[in-house]
Amino acid sequence: MTREELLQRISIDPQICFGKPCIRGHRIWVSLILDMLADGASPSEIIDDYPGLVEDDVRACIAYGAEMSRERYVELPMVREP
Repeated sequence: MTREELLQRISIDPQICFGKPCIRGHRIWVSLILDMLADGASPSEIIDDYPGLVEDDVRACIAYGAEMSRERYVELPMVREP
């Protein structure tokens, strides 16, 4: 599946979940899935927790996060190498 096809799995609707990016057809925030991945959950564990999802939904969240990282700057602490 191409990146464009994956991104079509994400929807933003002001009437659903306060306009937060969600997996299309679900009220599951992209940020929730990304947080779970960051905490060490595997895609299969996420799918077990949310049986309506498929692996491409998890990949779509990653693709959306990658796109957003190109558009927004996140303040991170400066780390100097010794």
